[in-house]
Amino acid sequence: MASMHKEISINAAPEAIWDAVRDVGALHTRLVPGFVTDCKVEGEERVVTFGNGAVMRESIVSIDDSRKRLCWAIFDAKFAKHYNAVMTVTADGDKARVSWDSDFLPRELGERISPMQDLGLATIKKTFEQSR
Repeated sequence: MASMHKEISINAAPEAIWDAVRDVGALHTRLVPGFVTDCKVEGEERVVTFGNGAVMRESIVSIDDSRKRLCWAIFDAKFAKHYNAVMTVTADGDKARVSWDSDFLPRELGERISPMQDLGLATIKKTFEQSR
């Protein structure tokens, strides 16, 4: 199994970012507008439409407010044999640090996931820093 870790420092309060991360149905309006163009919650899953047109059904595994940690998984054999991810928000001095870790199979999927995670994190940074 392959793993990927990406993180970014954001000039914003960790609590504000976490509030948007944990609002699992508002990706397209609060966290990553443009990167995600639509998001609908259906029970314990969300249906996410990405800016590139891809649509994924993501199962929300856990929302941990005390650790500011969200875990989700994608069970779609056309996308991956296995995919799960964790996003955490932590304090970094007077800034926030957002990390996005993912585990996936096959390993080659990393070539597609890496630029998506980079763009997603850059969009979170832009969203919160331009509102300051």
